[in-house]
Amino acid sequence: MSEPRKLKAGIVDVDFGEGVTVIEPVNMYGCRIDDEAFIGPFVEIQKQVTVGKRTRVQSHAFICELVTIGDDCFISHGAMFINDVFKTGGPAWGKPELWKPTRIGNRVSIGTNATILPVEICDDVVVGAGSVVTKDITEPGIYAGNPARLIRKTST
Repeated sequence: MSEPRKLKAGIVDVDFGEGVTVIEPVNMYGCRIDDEAFIGPFVEIQKQVTVGKRTRVQSHAFICELVTIGDDCFISHGAMFINDVFKTGGPAWGKPELWKPTRIGNRVSIGTNATILPVEICDDVVVGAGSVVTKDITEPGIYAGNPARLIRKTST
């Protein structure tokens, strides 16, 4: 048997703001983590990601390239962000130009095991646990289901 190629997880080329907390082990590279953010263990944050001020990213979350998360957000355990929508019928191997960006507004909470496709989510939104967000969310409120739908409007 041959030996596998072994790569180490870690923190590489990350731009940290003031007062950031990171609980290792994590895999973070080429991203920006703003002031007073919290990053829990077993999180992966890829390049070209920005995590806003005072935002909390809980354990086992995956934040892929091209995601921007606003200030005062909560990304719960196991939340997954997707940037490849399989436009060609399969993965965009070696073609990042086919990937799409995601923008999360301020004061957004994303529940445990939610999946966020390339969308824009406005400020003051709650996405329920296990939900799948497939379309832009343009109105504050509570969204849940697969696909995620407005359950209740909230006042801002």
